[in-house]
Parts: sequence; structure tokens; C-alpha cells
Amino acid sequence: MRAMMQRNEFVHSLRVYYEDTDAGGIVFYVNYLKFMERARTERLRAMGYAQSQLAQDNLLFVVHSAQARYHAPARLDDELLVSAQVTELKRASLKFTQQVHRKSDGQLLCEGQFLVACVRADTMKPQAIPEAMRNTFSTDMNESVVGE
Repeated sequence: MRAMMQRNEFVHSLRVYYEDTDAGGIVFYVNYLKFMERARTERLRAMGYAQSQLAQDNLLFVVHSAQARYHAPARLDDELLVSAQVTELKRASLKFTQQVHRKSDGQLLCEGQFLVACVRADTMKPQAIPEAMRNTFSTDMNESVVGE
């Protein structure tokens, strides 16, 4: 699962706040999942797809499965860089590979893989990813491979 951030990879920057940490000032482990969720959401927004509009269009992306590996702790006030790269694209799902790095020293803190399913909001049944969105994801995947 380990890989360095790639040039064409989407990266979201965020700051660690007090509410993200435990009593020792270290980021609570589950908050890395929140950080990665935010990066996936911002990835969609950068592509021109707001989650709120997708929901109004009866389309949701839901996490089917998640895998995370922790390497080092983030602390209060750290600035983090959270990547979100689509590494697999299917008819009604996509796999994201993500990493959380500390900006100041580039230290890899956490990495994960997420299988995300596309579903109808009204029935929660699988729904094909819209063609325009699939094309954008596909283009991004190809650019990442070419940019390596």
C-alpha cells in the first residue's frame, strides 16, 4: 500500500485542531479517516461535483470498505497534506488510495485504501457512475500513470 505522493495526485491541505486530538495532543486514530473523507469530498468538488448536488440528483458515494495503516502521529497545529488518488474504476465503484503526510517534514503518517460505491440516494441500491464523471476519473487515472 505504501507509495509516495505522485505529481498528478489530488492533495488537500488541513490543520490539526484541538478537537482532533486526545489528551496528549496527538491526533486520535479515527480522525485520520475523517481527514481522508474530506480529501475525497474535495477531490469530487475539484472535479465539479458537490456532494450536496449529487444527493439532490439522487446519487451518493458510500464507503463499502476501508483499510488504514498508521506510521507516525500527527500533533496539535500540524499542517497535513492528504492525498486522494483513484486507483481502480468500475461500473458502480471506485477505489481510492490515500496518504496523510505532515507538511513540515513530509513524514508519512497514515495511508489507506477505500472502496467507495455509487448508490441511488432513495434506495441505497448500486447505481452506475455517471459517464461524464467516469470519464473524468479515467482521465485522472491515466494522467497519474503517465506522470510517474
